[in-house]
Amino acid sequence: MQYNLNLGDIYAILTALCWSFGVICFDISGRVLNSLQISFLKNIVGVLGFIIFLFIQSDSFPLFSHHEYFILVVSGVIGVAIGDLLFLASLRRIGSGLSAIISTSYSVSIFILAYIMYQEIISIFAYLGGFLVIFGVVIGTMEKPENKTPQNIYIGVLFGVLAHLSTAYSILLLRPIMEIYPVVPIALVRFSTGIIFSAIGIIYLQGIKNISETVTKGFANRYLIIGSFFGTFLSVIFWLAGYKYTLAGRAAIYNQLSTIFIIILASIFLKEIMTKKKWLAVTLALIGALIVSVF
Repeated sequence: MQYNLNLGDIYAILTALCWSFGVICFDISGRVLNSLQISFLKNIVGVLGFIIFLFIQSDSFPLFSHHEYFILVVSGVIGVAIGDLLFLASLRRIGSGLSAIISTSYSVSIFILAYIMYQEIISIFAYLGGFLVIFGVVIGTMEKPENKTPQNIYIGVLFGVLAHLSTAYSILLLRPIMEIYPVVPIALVRFSTGIIFSAIGIIYLQGIKNISETVTKGFANRYLIIGSFFGTFLSVIFWLAGYKYTLAGRAAIYNQLSTIFIIILASIFLKEIMTKKKWLAVTLALIGALIVSVF
């Protein structure tokens, strides 16, 4: 058996691992901040990391054209600002279990948009592997939402699908720019846009005093900082690099493994029980990833 993993595939797998570890750290942190505040903090840590990385590398900042800056800002607004808000609104309505199932629409969105925007087609085996990964995610996270009205579920599902569609479109929008420039400056501009819109959201919904509260509480909690480092700084670099160096469809399939990695890491760090259903989910997803890597 010969593996067909390229550099972009490895970056995409590392994305899933880093994001999963970040999610576990957020869970351990005790959730001292609400979701919007955590999003704001994650963006700050990510941007600081990108700036330090560029400083250490001593690389000059790319001379993006006005059009390229426009695309970067639009991507940040659609993917980081609008996408995050839709995701948080969906999560509040349907809960984490059903939200994880809805997250499988991310891969489907990538498949469709990559074909429409760039005429990208992946092999039939990659589709088969992607189906097994998605099926594994559905099995591993399937639960009936409690105390949720049908209206809340319908709206939550709609918001969730739109959130993942926004994220997929925002990353594919950057592909022509990523073919020319390094990923870190791109991430810096994109997430700086996210900081601005997250701050506006906090000020509008909770008042300007909550900005200082977010920074004070957030930087005092080491698990939030560690989670932000892995879940934003590292995962975003690997995420963009994955789409830069491999086909979008393959990257999306490997990214989808994050839910499976969360199940595994939760059993290790949070002592959650690995049920037969979870073992089946992990097995199906890993078989799917193996099929994609071989063919």
